[in-house]
Amino acid sequence: MRFSERPGHLTQLAREAAEDGASLLVVVGGDGSVNEVANGVAGRDGVEIAVLPRGTGWDFVRTYEIPHRLAGAIEVALTGRPRAIDLGRARYRSWAGGEAEAWFANVASAGMSGAIAQRANETTKALGGKASYLWATLAVFARWRVGSVRVDVDGEVREGRMHDVVVANGRYFGGGMMICPEARSDDGRFDVLLIGDLTKRDLLVTLPKTYRGTHLPHAKAELLRGVAVSIDGAEPLPIQLDGEQPGTTPARFEVVPGALRLRVPA
Repeated sequence: MRFSERPGHLTQLAREAAEDGASLLVVVGGDGSVNEVANGVAGRDGVEIAVLPRGTGWDFVRTYEIPHRLAGAIEVALTGRPRAIDLGRARYRSWAGGEAEAWFANVASAGMSGAIAQRANETTKALGGKASYLWATLAVFARWRVGSVRVDVDGEVREGRMHDVVVANGRYFGGGMMICPEARSDDGRFDVLLIGDLTKRDLLVTLPKTYRGTHLPHAKAELLRGVAVSIDGAEPLPIQLDGEQPGTTPARFEVVPGALRLRVPA
């Protein structure tokens, strides 16, 4: 057993465990823990990960139907089958001002959801992931100023006022929102959801539908698919990677097919 002592430490521990010959890493934690471990073993042959969900969001495991209950998750870790899944590689501007690079396993985004992730991470999650993210969404939306955003998906360009751009490898984010219901993490492409200039009424009507995955099609949203996504705005937009909030736009996201082996239910 290896215990994280600080943010980012799991990346180092996962890398060291793999270099020491470990072939299965069992991640005990939430989406942020999975993200850190993926950053430590991305693209490494002969290493699988399994997940025992003990965090708040549990969005990553939802896509693969890994049980939330501990006994079920342990059974998958022991007897599940390996599945090669894609990862996303992100390049962005760090808070320190320089260019940074990191991997993500589930969902990245730029815009309001970056600020929502930061707000949720800074507040108590005692009520659970869904309630924490829902409260953060409403609080951030009330003060968010929509600006002009430019998005390039494999050369297809969109420009206009947008609340958010979601770059989905998995289907869920934000504590259970099925934001991209048809996303597949083994097809070599992102599902890219462009969310336009929403009114309060739009949000209140549409938000409950996101938990059921019935919010699309929508008059103020567009779904594109591609392997490379570039996002920039008139002002720097906060980004999030698997619920972590490491910096801002300009950002570029690229699919790396089959870069992680995940143990899923047999």
